[in-house]
Amino acid sequence: MQDQLRTNRQIVYDLASRYLEPLPGCFARLIYVARLRNRTTDVYVHPDLSLVYRPEAVHQALANCHEELFERALELPLIEQKEDLLKHLRASGQPIPEDNEKCRELFESWIPAQAPDYLKELFQSNLQTLCELLHERNPKDR
Repeated sequence: MQDQLRTNRQIVYDLASRYLEPLPGCFARLIYVARLRNRTTDVYVHPDLSLVYRPEAVHQALANCHEELFERALELPLIEQKEDLLKHLRASGQPIPEDNEKCRELFESWIPAQAPDYLKELFQSNLQTLCELLHERNPKDR
């Protein structure tokens, strides 16, 4: 049991120090980890970490990390979420989604599969509002 905890901590440390720390903001980190999940199987895979650690251990550590990043994003005040999302969209070159359906499609992939329904709904509602606010602020980005 202690070996498993030690391994989990080391995977999270490696992930955070090598891959997440350089990313600009909460949403960039959340999205990075969300993209490591195969949405068909809900299995997380990291090509570099899987060379060092057992795939099951990597999956579990990444799943826990995804949930933690998701909850941290929700803890931010809405105005900070807006600025962080805008920073991410600008840095990645992604346009602000044009309509509610595109917002939903984009943001659904950022939600951990194991998140409670009420947090999923809150996250979608927040990001829907953020999209609308960003469009009001930057109508040329449409």
